[in-house]
Amino acid sequence: MGCVILLVRHALTDAVGVRLTSRLPGVLLNARGLEQAAELGNLLEQAPLTAIYSSPLERARATASAIAAPHRIRVQTLDALDEVHFGEWSGLTFEELSTVPGWREFNQTRGTANVPGGERAEQVQRRIMTALDHLQRRHDGETIAVVSHADVIRAAVLDVTATPLDLWHRFEIDPASITTIAYEEGRPRLVAVNTVPERIGHHA
Repeated sequence: MGCVILLVRHALTDAVGVRLTSRLPGVLLNARGLEQAAELGNLLEQAPLTAIYSSPLERARATASAIAAPHRIRVQTLDALDEVHFGEWSGLTFEELSTVPGWREFNQTRGTANVPGGERAEQVQRRIMTALDHLQRRHDGETIAVVSHADVIRAAVLDVTATPLDLWHRFEIDPASITTIAYEEGRPRLVAVNTVPERIGHHA
């Protein structure tokens, strides 16, 4: 029957577009992010969700909790959904990163670039695809939500579409967006990418 996985990026924080927070604790949804999480909960209230999984970081768990509330489903955290481990770059602003050796290389040749003290892009891709494969087998015939982070979701999209990691910039993954992957006979297919409640409501 296959499994449908809704890959949800956590809602907005004050750090989005400003600082590379990586796995630092204490990065919470801001006022707009709380609104976005509520909008996601409303949007997915009628979806036939049977399970909701989340990255262990606060911003992801808060987003997942808003989705879970109407369904009365307990959010399950998975380390495999965690943000990219950016090592020595964690906590730096993007302005600061612009002068850091290796940052430009990372964004131009992501498939081979190293992250000092952190994860390579191929490692991120391997862990998220392994996790999704495990979940789709566990939830065959069901629809589930998986709340994670932009580059982790982007890595999954690149894998499913057979797009090289160096072309990561071809896919936007906005805060509070939903990317849908459907598994058929164990094989993933990209159904939709980067849909957000505001756009869905605008076109309704």
